[in-house]
Amino acid sequence: MTEQGIYSSFMDWLKNTWIGLPESEFKEETIKQRFSVEEAEFLTGFPFRKTPLDELATLKGMTEKELTERLDPMAKKGLVWKGQKKGKVRYSLNEIFFSLYRSTFWPMLHTDHMERVAPPANQYFLHGMMEDFGKVEYKGLRTLPIHETIQPGTTVKPYEDVVKLLDKFEYYTVSACPCRQRKKLDPGFEDSKKPMEVCLHFDDLGHYIVENEMGREITREETEAVLKKAADAGLVHGLSNWQEKPDTICNCDKEYCIWFETYYQMDHHKSLDESNFEVLGKGETCKGCGLCVKRCPMEALSMVDYPEADRSLNKKALVPKLELTGCLGCGVCVVKCPTKSLTLVPRAVTIDPPQSVYKWSTQYLEDVKKGMPMKRQKN
Repeated sequence: MTEQGIYSSFMDWLKNTWIGLPESEFKEETIKQRFSVEEAEFLTGFPFRKTPLDELATLKGMTEKELTERLDPMAKKGLVWKGQKKGKVRYSLNEIFFSLYRSTFWPMLHTDHMERVAPPANQYFLHGMMEDFGKVEYKGLRTLPIHETIQPGTTVKPYEDVVKLLDKFEYYTVSACPCRQRKKLDPGFEDSKKPMEVCLHFDDLGHYIVENEMGREITREETEAVLKKAADAGLVHGLSNWQEKPDTICNCDKEYCIWFETYYQMDHHKSLDESNFEVLGKGETCKGCGLCVKRCPMEALSMVDYPEADRSLNKKALVPKLELTGCLGCGVCVVKCPTKSLTLVPRAVTIDPPQSVYKWSTQYLEDVKKGMPMKRQKN
């Protein structure tokens, strides 16, 4: 088979996942830069479900030793998953969203391979890859409120309480933000000034990342320190958007995060899913500095006249006003308020995320099948 035939067959195989392989003029070049022709040929027909090594050896007509020697380098590249269950080593082919927009750029490295992949991957992202996400109800991440910005005594759902969430995990890791790393390696984009090593993963995913040198193990205390550093820098905590066994907390910036990028550049109806909180301000203690407006990643705050202001504190008599739509309930504006005039309070209506990743992906497929882009609410 010719090289072109090999890639064509491989791309057809990649369509058999929840996200498929969206069409784009940049699709083929991106795949060719991410996968060598030898890898594409070997992985065509490879299972997407986690499959024991002995079954794969039979499928491929190889010894387990031969297969391990072939697959382990691909696991280190993030092309295939490697893990253990019930004492058996299992592998699977990673779907394209994982292998292209996550595992490629998790390592804190600057390699020739990453440099080659980044430019076409960035173009593919904006022109085809994320089109279906404009049709879905639930995004890949849900906003996780900054813990100290919620009023004491407030009832918080377990999936929005970062302390309770961290208590559930046994293994903690940190990697580079793949979104900022992908832009950093592309000469068409400016390097982000935001912290880079802030992508947190836990338990099984964390083990996969550390074992394949895409990140490093950290302690629970170090995890909390990463979250604080991210919040101070104005990054939004984004948690896997399902209740059972979330495995990721991203720390997202307005400029380069994939969910903000689709919101601002592709006119998707929302960025991350919002939390069950929204910001509340006290005009009488506000000094009108406007820092909250600058920090809001959704541009949901604006400064308005406040005649009742104490002019000795608030010389311009301006206070922030929250628009009816847009607030993520992240707490990014609250955490740095110099007069503590902002807090997060529960929304009137609570919306729960899907129960499991299976429920999330099922809903994704149902929404895509309907084929109707969701309308963006304008502030």
